[in-house]
Amino acid sequence: MDGLIYWLARIFVTLVQALPLRGVARLGRWGGAVAFRLDGRHRAVAIRNLTRCFPEKPPLEIRELARENFRRLGENYLGALKTASMTAGELGPHFRFNGAEKLLAPGATNAGPPRSRVVAIGHFGNFELYARFGQFVPQFQCATTYRALRQPGLNRLLQELRERSGCRFFERRTEAELLKTSMREAGLILGLLADQHSSLGSVRLPFFGHECSTNAAAAVFALRYECPLHTAVCYRTALAEWQVEIGPEIPTRRNGQPRAVAEIMAEVNRAFEAAIRRDPANWFWVHNRWKPVKGAGLRMGRS
Repeated sequence: MDGLIYWLARIFVTLVQALPLRGVARLGRWGGAVAFRLDGRHRAVAIRNLTRCFPEKPPLEIRELARENFRRLGENYLGALKTASMTAGELGPHFRFNGAEKLLAPGATNAGPPRSRVVAIGHFGNFELYARFGQFVPQFQCATTYRALRQPGLNRLLQELRERSGCRFFERRTEAELLKTSMREAGLILGLLADQHSSLGSVRLPFFGHECSTNAAAAVFALRYECPLHTAVCYRTALAEWQVEIGPEIPTRRNGQPRAVAEIMAEVNRAFEAAIRRDPANWFWVHNRWKPVKGAGLRMGRS
C-alpha cells in the first residue's frame, strides 16, 4: 500500500510539474476556493482567527479574507510542487530575495565562511521557497528542520522534492545531535519555523494582543551557538510571484549579557504581526494558533 501511495503521489506531482507555473497557480487558487466551500472545520478556524486579530473588520470582509486565504494556500501548495523542480534560472522571474546584505558582515565574501546565522521563519506565502536562500547567498549552507510524515512513501517523496533545493534537512526527532554538530560549523544559515502553537520548549507571549504558545527554538539556538538572529517573510507579490524579505538583526544580548528568550521571541512575534498586517491573506490562518494550554510544558513570557 505504501508503494502504491508513493507512485500515485509521484504521478500527480509529475503532472503538476509539467504545467507552466502560472497555470499551476491558477489551478491551485481554484482548488483553494473549492476547499473553502467544502472544508467547514478549517474555514471556521480561519474566520475565528481573523476575527480575533482584526476585530475592527466587518464579518463580510473577514469572510472574504478567509476565502482569499484559502485561494492563496492552494496557489502556494501547488506552486511549491512546481517550484521544487525549477532551476534558479527558471525561478528567477518569479522569485526575488531582499536583504541578503543583512546576512553578510562587511568583507565576509573574502574572509572564508561567514558566521552562521539563525532565521526565524513562518508560514507566509510559498514558504517552501525559504529553502532556496542558498541561491542568493551562496556563501552559506542553507539548513532547516522538519518532522517526518507518518506515511513513509509520502515522506520520501516530499524529501526528494525538497532536497533538490540544496538545503540540508534535519528530522527534529531523530537528527537532533547531527544538527547540533552542524551548528558548530561556520557558514550555516538555519531557518526555524516560529509561528505555530507548540506545547514543549515554548514561551507564552502575546500575538495580536492575545497570549499564545510561541516556539522558542530560534532564540535558543541563536543564544546557544552565539549566532545573529533574523526573521524572514515570504510575500506573494502577484500570481505565481513571491518575494522573501530578510528582517534586521534581532539583538540576542544586551550589555554583553544574554537577553531573556521570551524577550527575543516577543520581537519575532512583533515582526510577524507587521508582516501579517501588511498582507492579511498571506499567512496560515487555518492553524489554531491560540490553542488553550494543556499540561505544564509552557513558560510564561514574563518570567
